[in-house]
Amino acid sequence: MRRYLRAELFRSAAIIAAMALAAPAARANVFTNGDAEAGDFSGWTLGSGYWGSPAVGSAPANLTAGGTLTPDKFLPGGQYDIGTSPPGVFTVTNAGTDANTGGVLSTVYAGSHSFKLNDANNNYSVSAMKQTVTNYSGTNVYFAWAAVLQGSHGLTDSDNFSVLLIDETTSTTLYTASYSSASAAGSNLFQQNGGTYFTNWQVENIDVSDSVGHTLALEVMAADCNLGGHWGYVYLDGFGEVVPPSDLPEPASMSLFGLGMAGLALLRRRKG
Repeated sequence: MRRYLRAELFRSAAIIAAMALAAPAARANVFTNGDAEAGDFSGWTLGSGYWGSPAVGSAPANLTAGGTLTPDKFLPGGQYDIGTSPPGVFTVTNAGTDANTGGVLSTVYAGSHSFKLNDANNNYSVSAMKQTVTNYSGTNVYFAWAAVLQGSHGLTDSDNFSVLLIDETTSTTLYTASYSSASAAGSNLFQQNGGTYFTNWQVENIDVSDSVGHTLALEVMAADCNLGGHWGYVYLDGFGEVVPPSDLPEPASMSLFGLGMAGLALLRRRKG
């Protein structure tokens, strides 16, 4: 009986260890640096410009007050893009909490970093970024975003943000989230801290089964108000083919592997 139990324990430990080694990485995806864990903006295209009258200097082309903002207008090749130098603000954040939300919002959804576009400086700035994936083979796209907007004016001149997932093969918008601080004031999605509106992290699961093999693009933009008095910014994390976890405990695969190895070690000690 003892020999039988020892054989079963050995077999179970070996199976668990093999499963752990074969398990896919929890955050593997076909995107480049979709979760900011590279610590930079590698894999992303960046662009920026002004909306309204620039507070400092004169932009070669700035979208005038009242003009409609979309990310493509400020990305490379767009009419109002002036590159990644100021006024655009592109930050890879560290884990912590956002002071403008009273410490309620975590600056990172998963892992150690997230992307942050724009900042709490009201200078007419618009910041945009984009990632394109060709011949996409997955059936879903996941990402998480959170926005922080300073209360300001009306629907057409407030600080704002947009997140879009686009099928560029068919020129179809598969997903869009777009709010100004004026529309945030009437939305259940936003909380308020003094004069600031903010969301918690929103995890999106977009069914793209009709777009398999197509070229997909995620575009993100954040803008100050066009009067130079109010700011807005947006966080992005976990862009990829698998749902981003809300935290990163010890990966399950490594736990299984450790359990399997512990079982094997126990058998070796008993045999010795």
